[in-house]
Amino acid sequence: MKHILSIADLSPDEVWRLIAEAGKHNREEVLKGRVLALLFEKPSLRTRVSFEVAMHQLGGWSLYLSPQEVGLGQREAIPDVARVLGRFVHGLVLRTFSQESLRFLAQHATIPVINGLSDEEHPCQALADLLTIYQKRGKLAGLTLAFIGDGNNVAHSLLLGCALMGLNFRMACPQGYEPQPLIVQRARALAAQSNCEVSFFLRPEEAVKGADVVYTDVWTSMGQEAEAEVRRHKFAHYQVNKELLSSATEAALFMHPLPAHHGEEIALGLLDHPQSVVFDQAENRLHVQRALLAELLAP
Repeated sequence: MKHILSIADLSPDEVWRLIAEAGKHNREEVLKGRVLALLFEKPSLRTRVSFEVAMHQLGGWSLYLSPQEVGLGQREAIPDVARVLGRFVHGLVLRTFSQESLRFLAQHATIPVINGLSDEEHPCQALADLLTIYQKRGKLAGLTLAFIGDGNNVAHSLLLGCALMGLNFRMACPQGYEPQPLIVQRARALAAQSNCEVSFFLRPEEAVKGADVVYTDVWTSMGQEAEAEVRRHKFAHYQVNKELLSSATEAALFMHPLPAHHGEEIALGLLDHPQSVVFDQAENRLHVQRALLAELLAP
């Protein structure tokens, strides 16, 4: 049994295997009779739909559990939830505000647990991103990805994923909004093994110059709504627009995990720019999660 709480829980070989399987669009019913529980404390579009469709395509089915139905850690203790669900289903996706809740649940689970998003990481998104880059560029190692914006869960998983697979990772963000130091430390250790670089800048132009991929995400994540106005002010000069994108390589990919706040982290119309692969990323959530479920849950 293997849990996927962080993208760094995977080895480079395992990531490559998932990329290869996702690229085949294999829909053999290898999960016939298997059930996946989706325990979500946060709302979702891509994560919920992609996991539900993936299970259906593989012959299994999914069960959605809302926050009100479970009350994780409040109405019912986390270890009890883990042990009860292990008697009913074959795998569990948790989308939660707290990475600690995720770790605690996995610690007591008798079935594979997948991180569907936490405050610390979003590994399924990073896997879809790596698949998209590989599809468009035919390689991963040696490329440079520039992330512009907040050091949030998506940035954490991308940082670790790039370091794991040999992509140079550059990030530009205001002071005080950098990724967590322990995540950076772990990424630098992985980068030393894969022979790539991790670097940080204050000015977006420096990070983007010559990059192969330009990536951004929302300035205010779920649970940070009270900080929205302050963040708009702090990140005002970190918008990705056509001018900033032109500083990257001529064929640079533009990426965003969605949902996007048009006019904030991206200029109006940028999702439809010729260099945008944003909706390919969204589609690849389905393909990579189908490969992940087949890997973890097949009997």
